[in-house]
Amino acid sequence: MNTATNAENSKIPWNKGKLVGQKLPLKLKEIWAIRIRLQLSKQVRELAMFNLAIDSKLRGCDLVELHVRDISQGSQVLQRAIVMQRKTHRPVQFEITEQTRDAVAAWIMKAQLKSDQFLFPSRIHDSPHISTRQYAKIVDQWVLSIGLDSNSYGTHTMRRTKATLIYRRTKNLRAVQLLLGHLKLESTVRYLGIDVDDALLISEQTEV
Repeated sequence: MNTATNAENSKIPWNKGKLVGQKLPLKLKEIWAIRIRLQLSKQVRELAMFNLAIDSKLRGCDLVELHVRDISQGSQVLQRAIVMQRKTHRPVQFEITEQTRDAVAAWIMKAQLKSDQFLFPSRIHDSPHISTRQYAKIVDQWVLSIGLDSNSYGTHTMRRTKATLIYRRTKNLRAVQLLLGHLKLESTVRYLGIDVDDALLISEQTEV
């Protein structure tokens, strides 16, 4: 009986009842809706994390492993930063806008973080920084707080959001490729969900 039940369970696909495929990017009004909620509720860490996730366009694994020294020099948060990507083992640069710098500086001050510490330390004693699973739960809370379906959004939402906005405004696929740290243009095309012919046409017309 148990064997049969186990066999039946093993045949159930892992994605049963789950939405698969690309996670949606946030729209500009949704970004501000979440940002304002975090500001009003004085969630200093979450506001810093949200703003930095949008600006940096980093994968979740790279965001949670950021050290204070990666994005600041002394007490000054940098306008630009560079980190080594875990997946590709290649460096990627990103900008840190003024409102993100302010949010991150406020978090560093509140948490009294030192330069060699992780920017987002875990509240769990055995973990030095928040895990990607914890980060995913935090992202779920953000999207749920403004009435969005958490099945349609995730950590890649944070990575894709600004990249998608930049692409829509500029059509500069090569620039987005560099910002995302992709090795191949085709990876950026797939990641943004762009039609291949359209992407190549735009790329051919874009001088870099």
